[in-house]
Amino acid sequence: MAMGERTFVLYPSLGVGHLNPMVELGKHLLRHGLGVLIAVVDPPDADAVSAAAVARLAAANPAITFRLLPAPASPDLGADPVKRSHDTLRLANPALRDLLRSLRPAAAALLLDMFCGDALDVAAELGLPAYFFFASAAGDLAVFLNLPYLYPTLPSFRDMGRALVPCPGMPPLRAIDMPLTIQDKESDRTKVRLYQFKRIAEGRGVLVNSFDWLEPRALTALADGVCVPGRPTPRVFCIGPLVDDGGRSGGRHECLAWLDAQPTHSVVLLCFGSKGAFSAAQLREIARGLESSGHRFLWAVRSPPEEQDQFPEPDLERLLPPGFLDRTRDKGLVVKNWVPQAEVVRHEAVGSFVTHCGWNSVLEAIMSGLPMICWPLYAEQGMNKVFMVEEMKIAVDLEGYEEFVKAEEVEAKVRLVMDSEEGKILRQRLAVARDKALEANKEGGSSEVAFAEFLRDLEKTAPK
Repeated sequence: MAMGERTFVLYPSLGVGHLNPMVELGKHLLRHGLGVLIAVVDPPDADAVSAAAVARLAAANPAITFRLLPAPASPDLGADPVKRSHDTLRLANPALRDLLRSLRPAAAALLLDMFCGDALDVAAELGLPAYFFFASAAGDLAVFLNLPYLYPTLPSFRDMGRALVPCPGMPPLRAIDMPLTIQDKESDRTKVRLYQFKRIAEGRGVLVNSFDWLEPRALTALADGVCVPGRPTPRVFCIGPLVDDGGRSGGRHECLAWLDAQPTHSVVLLCFGSKGAFSAAQLREIARGLESSGHRFLWAVRSPPEEQDQFPEPDLERLLPPGFLDRTRDKGLVVKNWVPQAEVVRHEAVGSFVTHCGWNSVLEAIMSGLPMICWPLYAEQGMNKVFMVEEMKIAVDLEGYEEFVKAEEVEAKVRLVMDSEEGKILRQRLAVARDKALEANKEGGSSEVAFAEFLRDLEKTAPK
């Protein structure tokens, strides 16, 4: 049977943040003439990807089939959210097995989110090749694959603070920059994460949303097998960058019209993802730093975390310094909660990007040649910051991001990126990175070649 007639089943973890990258992978498979079905676990508790989010994505991507898989609630509703999510995915295995068995013709392969390792058991039972799709940096993958072996020899990261963690083949990382979910090695959440990281090595291979030029050190570590002691490291295929193309149904967001009226590369964008929220004191400090910098800015502000239930819409007059909005009216635009980031980073008025270092945001900025100022907040963002600043040299970081960033630091880093010789060098580096990213995705480029190699690797197991 020809590859083009066969369907790939994509299996994201819980949460919209895991679903969106899978949709981008699905679009990539479609562009290569392959069929795509995304199986979304729909557990009956509050952590579920809402059916509304799935419906919205399905409407925007009619060529992709979406299936909601009913999953029983985790028996231990009081458990840590990481453990509960893991239990829910394990309990969804029978529903996934039923879906895979029902497909005619059989699926070509199962492509798994990094947290869906227990689905490997279903794939093995059905004789189906299973690969992982790793939606973050190859550097994160290199570290995560090694942690199940390294961490038992170390104290808990939370007790190590700023001490360095040795990572084979990679730059050492400060313990404080490791994900929050693995700071306490005795906790259920860390044990779950280490189990999930260990299972990634059992896949036939890993598709990574990155490209060869950007991460040579990580790819060398993975290819040399130094990350997983005592067993072969799975093959890694860098097939990125896969990013949202910014196409939106509905009207154009007001901030884009405002950007149209600004000079080229003059605006600092501050946008921190769907969970990026700061205390009122920190918001005031950012505001003071932006005002002192004298630069134009577009800033997406959410209510402080402790106020979000009560005030889903932030009260900007109360949260920001008195008179700030009036004084900066001609230079800045503060938007409540959300901007269409994929479109905004592409806009020629934007000159730099203060980001939480979510990998999707990093790739969008690279695709637009946009220098970054790093303010990591959660997940693997602290690790990404190290790779972006030290390895890729496409960003600078804000001192104090672990606790509190002062107005003077915001002002200094904005001026550095926008005005200084160092900022100019950063911009030149980003222009090269953008060219290399576009090159990687062209015919004959490294990511297209890697994708063809993945399909060839799959053919070795394909039923004749």
